Amino acid sequence: MQPDSVWQWSPRGLLLCLLCNLCLGSPSPSTGPEKRAGSQGLRFRLAGFPRKPYEGRVEIQRAGEWGTICDDDFTLQAAHVLCRELGFTEATGWTHSAKYGPGTGRIWLDNLSCSGTEQSVTECASRGWGNSDCTHDEDAGVICKDQRLPGFSDSNVIEVEHHLQVEEVRIRPAVGWGRRPLPVTEGLVEVRLPEGWLQVCDKDWSAHNSHVVCGMLGFPSEKRVNAAFYRLLAQRQQHSFGLHGVACRGTEAHLSLCSLEFYRANDTIRCPGGAPAVVSCVPGPLYAASSGQKKQQQSKPQGEARVRLKGGAHPGEGRVEVLKAGTWGTVCDRKWDLQAAGVVCRELGFGSAREALSGARMGQGMGAIHLSEVRCSGQEPSLWKCPHKNITAEDCSHSQDAGVRCNLPYTGVEAKIRLSGGRSRHEGRVEVQIGGPGPLRWGLICGDDWGTLEAMVACRQLGLGYANHGLQETWYWDSGNITEVVMSGVRCTGTELSLDQCAHHGTHITCKRTETRFTAGVICSETASDLLLHSALVQETAYIEDRPLHMLYCAAEENCLASSARSANWPYGHRRLLRFSSQIHNLGRADFRPKAGRHSWVWHECHGHYHSMDIFTHYDILTPNGTKVAEGHKASFCLEDTECQEDVSKRYECANFGEQGITVGCWDLYRHDIDCQWIDITDVKPGNYILQVVINPNFEVAESDFTNNAMKCNCKYDGHRIWVHNCHIGDAFSEEANRRFERYPGQTSNQII
Repeated sequence: MQPDSVWQWSPRGLLLCLLCNLCLGSPSPSTGPEKRAGSQGLRFRLAGFPRKPYEGRVEIQRAGEWGTICDDDFTLQAAHVLCRELGFTEATGWTHSAKYGPGTGRIWLDNLSCSGTEQSVTECASRGWGNSDCTHDEDAGVICKDQRLPGFSDSNVIEVEHHLQVEEVRIRPAVGWGRRPLPVTEGLVEVRLPEGWLQVCDKDWSAHNSHVVCGMLGFPSEKRVNAAFYRLLAQRQQHSFGLHGVACRGTEAHLSLCSLEFYRANDTIRCPGGAPAVVSCVPGPLYAASSGQKKQQQSKPQGEARVRLKGGAHPGEGRVEVLKAGTWGTVCDRKWDLQAAGVVCRELGFGSAREALSGARMGQGMGAIHLSEVRCSGQEPSLWKCPHKNITAEDCSHSQDAGVRCNLPYTGVEAKIRLSGGRSRHEGRVEVQIGGPGPLRWGLICGDDWGTLEAMVACRQLGLGYANHGLQETWYWDSGNITEVVMSGVRCTGTELSLDQCAHHGTHITCKRTETRFTAGVICSETASDLLLHSALVQETAYIEDRPLHMLYCAAEENCLASSARSANWPYGHRRLLRFSSQIHNLGRADFRPKAGRHSWVWHECHGHYHSMDIFTHYDILTPNGTKVAEGHKASFCLEDTECQEDVSKRYECANFGEQGITVGCWDLYRHDIDCQWIDITDVKPGNYILQVVINPNFEVAESDFTNNAMKCNCKYDGHRIWVHNCHIGDAFSEEANRRFERYPGQTSNQII
């Protein structure tokens, strides 16, 4: 076997389009045509794994020898040139540090510098052909736009001659095929070969082999099967074998990376004395209920997880965060690979890793970076068992946060939902399939109360990423011949895998507006924003001000004072205000923009500005048991880029009725000394409280993660002064640390205890 791999996942398994030579020999030369004359006889291809057909490690054939490109000084402009060489219209990104695995052979180019307009990579500056001081751990890759140049004939598929390929793997139940609930967890292992679906001979089949197969299909582990039953069953059935001699170590990400042998066409006797290989996989907790193994999963003692994923649009993907000393932090992507990613995936109840992500591809975290240079063998039960390096602030930044995409079981939920009438496949009126009694039929969803959280679940079920908008009116999209409303009262938390897991009215449809124009729709997006509040700044800037009433007329008009202010003796007296600054960062992968366009912003004469969002933040003072004793709110009267990271340019500015928003990598600062940047605590009695700030509280604008939108602080108020401390993002602490926070006993003698 000489694998030169490209992986794609089919609905029931993983499609291995090509075999790649990641570790097992040199690549075969391309049989495709040479590129245009500007390339001077060079050939280009994408290699490595796991990847889609339009991304991968860039390899160049020069003088009959294939080699790679070093990532030193590599830019998006160079990626544009290389994508055009490969037959794509442009690049959408590039990768460093051998994201698609290290290549072999020469490193042809180093310090490659292109303007992006060159017709050939030979026109770009570099150190010269073959002159490099890099290793293959620094191989560059590109992510091209999935759109071909007109007239380009090369398919960019490097054929490996004289070798069969395992294109797809599945588990087929030995009995009841087609009637078993999804996901299928036990059955015969079948591989798709040119002749069709064939079985694998079970001679010398091991638990390591089962582990690899189960991981590919989205399951974290395997269990023993009733071999006697399947042997007896095999004697009564006809089988077609295509594979034998499979020997895996258990750490491979795909069966084709194991040692194996194909039967030849003229082999008349196949698997003598053997039977088809059988596996029984154990689903993770997220999928145990649908496969009938919920009771078994619940019987195991469950402690608090020490690893989690954040910011992903789908289950099994996201930024990796680990728990250390009661606080969650991220992992640096140095030496991050498929083995480490696979340990994370299986630890969380998913299959093996489909992709190890670097460069904060799932958004940047905030706070501590706990681990760096994680080196796993792939057999560890937890990421914490892998050798790693503790990190200091100088070692890594959040722009290097590691992430994963895991293999998931096929549940078929995406076949029960579709969009219609939209301008692209990412938008349209939502149609769902319901069944019984009678045949399955498609219908619409009532738009009453349909919002961002429901749209998040719909987009996740569709496999289209994040929700950009949840729409209650879809009159501008043609509904075709589907007019029946079959679901109403849908209320989701935003974490469900499909809409039928959300609360809804069931078979009793109740809809205030039954016309098809008022049915639910969505606009989905591959990226989303993610807002976080800088909690330390709140703690540092909090103070009390007694502000005269005659200076608060505008604040009263915008409802920034407590209700008791209406009965105050205006303009005499004062209100006691808890002031603090708010610095709100966008750490997602898309700009945060107001839901409403400029045409619908509301002008406020008193302060002389527009409000693009009526409620942008909630400010609350709570008792330790959660009772609200004071509240405030902030409209987004000026949502703009106050400051940005070093390599990011400002886009949004409120002056002169400008566009409002927060760019990725920028933050919006509301200073403590501006109107409404406070909580009116005039009526609050002395005591111990919790200060809570919630951004985007009504989910008006879609984000990749709403769980980090709340910030909490302990505070002690003695009637004259206030102490604010222990401020943190709502999900930054462990469960035990949160319990200690809620049991805060207060302060004595100005000492925090």
